[in-house]
Amino acid sequence: MIDQFVASGETKWNLRNGLVMLLPHGYDGAGPEHSSCRIERFLQLTDAGDEMPPEDERNSTIHEKQNMRVCNPTTSANYFHLLRSQVRRPIRKPLIVVSPKKLLKFKGASSDIEEFGTGLRYRKVIPDCGESMVADDKVRRVVFCSGQVYYDLEAARKKRGAWDVAIVRVEQLAPFPFRGCRAEIQRYKNAEVMWTQEEPKNQGAFSYSEIRLRNLLKNMQYKNVDIKYSGRPISASTATGYGKHHVQELDSLIESTFA
Repeated sequence: MIDQFVASGETKWNLRNGLVMLLPHGYDGAGPEHSSCRIERFLQLTDAGDEMPPEDERNSTIHEKQNMRVCNPTTSANYFHLLRSQVRRPIRKPLIVVSPKKLLKFKGASSDIEEFGTGLRYRKVIPDCGESMVADDKVRRVVFCSGQVYYDLEAARKKRGAWDVAIVRVEQLAPFPFRGCRAEIQRYKNAEVMWTQEEPKNQGAFSYSEIRLRNLLKNMQYKNVDIKYSGRPISASTATGYGKHHVQELDSLIESTFA
């Protein structure tokens, strides 16, 4: 159903739909079946390009060309604006939402009522909002991530006082928000670029995002276009079934992010 209709129905039969799929995705130490919606498979099913779009191409045109959206909102307000945009858009495209269940009750993911106001929109990229950050040109690493791992990273940064590491949330994975990511890379002009995820390296959004970030750096004429990786090692399982191992893996990926 997903392969034959949701992802390719428009291409094969010119049949559009605005289906919204809510697929909880997040690592909480409860085992493989509770962790992964196989987000990498949905990203493989998108036909979103891996090159920076032309400057004169409108965002609405970019979305019209793609077969579906894959999003991972991390705040209640952004989730609201995402669903609202899905209903208001004149063009029907499937929407895959991979937000974790944990954030439904997580206080840090709540939003002030003003953030639901008129005129606000879904944020594809959320910049670093740390109040104790060093000057932008002193930031040594800009970490791109997606999903609830952001809150683990933010808590670790506060504990370590690592205010020379910027954490940027990619709330929309497909189509990839090149322009939003470019603005953050330009902001931290002396920083190296890293992708951090809670999934194993052969899963999650790394393989999808790495080539796009690398092409973005090439487009910006960077000499070093390598994207550093921090996350769980390659695995045959989506997650470990042992809580102790889960915590060890999380501590390890946090350590490598700030090392």
